[in-house]
Amino acid sequence: MARIALEHRRGWFVRLAEWGSRRKYGTVLEPGQAALHNRRVLVSMLLLEGSAARWNKLDPELKALAVMVTSARIGCSWCMDFGYWEFHHQGVAQAKLRDVPGWRDSDVYSDLERAVMDYAEAMTATPPEVTDEQVERLRADLTDEQLVELTSVISLENYRSRTNAALGLTSQGFKETCELRPVK
Repeated sequence: MARIALEHRRGWFVRLAEWGSRRKYGTVLEPGQAALHNRRVLVSMLLLEGSAARWNKLDPELKALAVMVTSARIGCSWCMDFGYWEFHHQGVAQAKLRDVPGWRDSDVYSDLERAVMDYAEAMTATPPEVTDEQVERLRADLTDEQLVELTSVISLENYRSRTNAALGLTSQGFKETCELRPVK
């Protein structure tokens, strides 16, 4: 249960924010509802997310795995739920998304994907546990431009996941819309 109210007085700003969320995602996202308590925070979040959505040097599948591992390490069920939905719709294999919580024991990932997930976990630890060896392993396959983007994506997901987890936001039901349903 959320630790902050998600209901707001229905002023023009709230209606506009909810309309934008419904238009893009089909529903009002709970992190947005929480951020509506502070308009400047919400606007800053939206600007950051809009800018980050245009980062395009890193392979989208590597980006997805880094985000999902970060969410799993922090324990943000909202982020895991939304991430599964988002990356499923971007074409990331369901098996890879499903195996993220136990990625070390799964055989669906390439060596590079494993290196990215290991790096994401090391960055997410408190304090960070990134080693020179991890970075050198990534630099064997990624350009400096891609490594900076990967690092920034993981940092951004740390921000999202820690905020959502601290505010008590939990799964909003996105993943269920990805699964195949039997025909009745």
